[in-house]
Amino acid sequence: MGNRGMEDLIPLINKLQDAFSSIGQSCNLDLPQIAVVGGQSAGKSSVLENFVGRDFLPRGSGIVTRRPLILQLCFNKAEYAEFLHCKGRKFVDFEEVRAEIEAETDRITGSNKGISPIPINLRVYSPNVLNLTLIDLPGMTKVAVGDQPLDIEHQIRDMLLQFITKESCLILAVTPANQDLANSDALKIAKEVDPQGLRTIGVITKLDLMDEGTDAKDILENKLLPLRRGYIGVVNRSQKDIDGRKDIRAALAAERKFFLSHPGYRHMAERMGTPHLQKQLNQQLTNHIRDTLPGLRSKLQSQVLSLEKEVEEYKNFRPDDPTRKTKALLQMVQQFGVDFEKRIEGSGDQVDTAELSGGAKINRIFHERFPFELVKIVFDEKELRREISHAIKNVHGVRTGLFTPDLAFEAIVKKQIIKLKEPCIKCIDLVIQELINTVRQCTNKLGSYPRLREETERIVTTYVREREGKTKDQVMLLIDIELSYINTNHEDFIGFVIRKGWLTINISIMKGGSKEYWFVLTAESLSWYKDEEEKEKKYMLPLDNLKLRDVEKGFMSTKHVFGVFNTESSRNVYKDLRQIELACDTQEDVDSWKASFLRAGVYPEKDQVDTEDTAPSETFSMDPQLERQVETIRNLVDSYIGIVNKSIRDLMPKTIMHLMINSAKDFIHSELLAYLYSSGDQNSLMEESADQAQRRDEMLRMYHALKEALHIIGDITTTTVTVPVPPPVNDSWMQEASPTPQRRPPAAAAPPPSRPPAVSGPRPGPPLNPSPAFGGPPIPSRPGPPPINAFGSNNHQDPFSAPPLIPSRPARIPPGVPSRRPPGAPHRPTIIRPAEPSLLD
Repeated sequence: MGNRGMEDLIPLINKLQDAFSSIGQSCNLDLPQIAVVGGQSAGKSSVLENFVGRDFLPRGSGIVTRRPLILQLCFNKAEYAEFLHCKGRKFVDFEEVRAEIEAETDRITGSNKGISPIPINLRVYSPNVLNLTLIDLPGMTKVAVGDQPLDIEHQIRDMLLQFITKESCLILAVTPANQDLANSDALKIAKEVDPQGLRTIGVITKLDLMDEGTDAKDILENKLLPLRRGYIGVVNRSQKDIDGRKDIRAALAAERKFFLSHPGYRHMAERMGTPHLQKQLNQQLTNHIRDTLPGLRSKLQSQVLSLEKEVEEYKNFRPDDPTRKTKALLQMVQQFGVDFEKRIEGSGDQVDTAELSGGAKINRIFHERFPFELVKIVFDEKELRREISHAIKNVHGVRTGLFTPDLAFEAIVKKQIIKLKEPCIKCIDLVIQELINTVRQCTNKLGSYPRLREETERIVTTYVREREGKTKDQVMLLIDIELSYINTNHEDFIGFVIRKGWLTINISIMKGGSKEYWFVLTAESLSWYKDEEEKEKKYMLPLDNLKLRDVEKGFMSTKHVFGVFNTESSRNVYKDLRQIELACDTQEDVDSWKASFLRAGVYPEKDQVDTEDTAPSETFSMDPQLERQVETIRNLVDSYIGIVNKSIRDLMPKTIMHLMINSAKDFIHSELLAYLYSSGDQNSLMEESADQAQRRDEMLRMYHALKEALHIIGDITTTTVTVPVPPPVNDSWMQEASPTPQRRPPAAAAPPPSRPPAVSGPRPGPPLNPSPAFGGPPIPSRPGPPPINAFGSNNHQDPFSAPPLIPSRPARIPPGVPSRRPPGAPHRPTIIRPAEPSLLD
């Protein structure tokens, strides 16, 4: 056929189809193929049987094809058939092929005439076929029959669209000649998915069953309802011939005789019939594969790249190697240890962008979840102050205490430290859970050996659980150590300090004017310094007998002011001042400082009574000295608990890392293998799962098929020839007919006399090219022009009009003649002649 290299690619496409179907997926490769569509009883099955030269498809009334049949025809000297689901079995008797198709269909769909999109793969080797890949699809129907679901029409339509919407799929639209072409379901659905007609080839069957005196010449000459690739007519065996077991070879001979002897078809007999259709389909599939090669090659390359990593571990696999299991065990354990460490420590070579790894989640537990749990320990302020008050009174007993007792402070601090045990235990539990999840994720790679995976997971999880107890004991020991000695000499311990900050002392200009100082408020005194370094102290004011009062803001002042004074009238507060006025930038700062003074036992002048009245009797004492002691201990407890929290937040991750995580890593690297060896028989431990063996075989087969396909495509692209796509035709009939096809039945008979003016007008469509052959005797004048259209379309040679229009049309559109005729001529020997003897014996 002039495209020998491309013919080698068609069997390769078949191999790819098998490789992908055997694992239940297509690998997202839309392989070039031809889908046969048409209504029920349109003759699709007969066309396919004529290709093969054998009866092998199920017959009967109603819907017979209920699953897609991927039919791969392969030229071969021996004749036999193979099913993908019956690997290794060769069918020589084609009656058995039919029975197997029916049985395999029933296995999936049952016997209630239901359908299924799962295909049956059949490969037929024969000396009487050309390389082709066809898909026989269920015939389109309108009404459910028997036990069929009511939406059978939509199910079949959806199944057809799954195949024919792919750009790599050619559409063989089969329509019987005794049906109005404008109502053809096959042409209608083909037009939906292929509006340009680039992939659609029309086939007209049952030409011998047309009413006497009628023919389909205008259709086959592509005048009536033209298609870009034209139509090819075939004559199938009648039901009587099928029942009488008429030989297909004899039927093909009868078909050729029919076209040669029929007055309406003999001038195009060379472009009609099953052999010509088979050659056309072979050429079209060949061209189509060449057109889709760039996209197919890129998809193959992406598939190979995606398989590289998975196949890497299988490339050197030898099941007969006696040391294989030992090697596999060592490699698996080593890989498990590496994966575990990478998930914990992190790695730069393979960063997971989908989710957090084990180490990242543990880090979040350490530095986000655990501090949050510590903060959640909320102190009830009133309850805490009541406990401090009781502790102070109990320490003093019957005596009146003059100083803040240390024992009360320690009692309260220890009670708060004990509350840290719960969040610490919770932190360990969260880390344990994440470690076990990490172990399970790392054992996924051991899925090839189920027993090994199970044992590895059990051994490591058991070890982690053992370390859990030791880690919790150690953390409890840390808490006990904190309880054993309260270190009030810690550098971060604030002592009696309640608050620090900048304040302005308002003094008259005569006495030096207002000035800003750094104030430090403790439970015993109020001091102020020149700056934050607190090196140069200006004054220290004891808090005994001090109170606060509100001071109105000055007329020109922008600051907010409050006053501090001594309740003893005979004593000044500062130098010769009975009251000092302290100024802040905002009222919020004033309120905040007042609250701090309140905690130090310095109360507002007017609110003292209100506070005593509204507060519970045991919450606040009438004794200002006791209140200052309570406030002192309250602030000391806050400071010390902050130090303990800081220490625990630092030590917890270190303890867990040392006793659990690092210990688990060391165990996996040094002891896991010994535990596995002692856990039982290595043969059973390294028993490979059946699924894994099958997956490995399929993966390797697919990988090598893809590599081979890439190799062949690389060799083939420079040696192939292609035939250009036919020019567009006037297909407005399909656009008009598609929405309401039922309104067009008369079109089949009426158009010939009325269409010439419409089609041969100013449009640059195919009918504008004249040919002197149409007006003379048909047979002598036809041998030259018919082969010019490579796809069976004669619309560029046969005008629609009668002989009187011939002289005038060339003059109207002279450019049409030279521009349209020459391109087809060079391709005549390539398309029609080469393999002609194969089915015309």
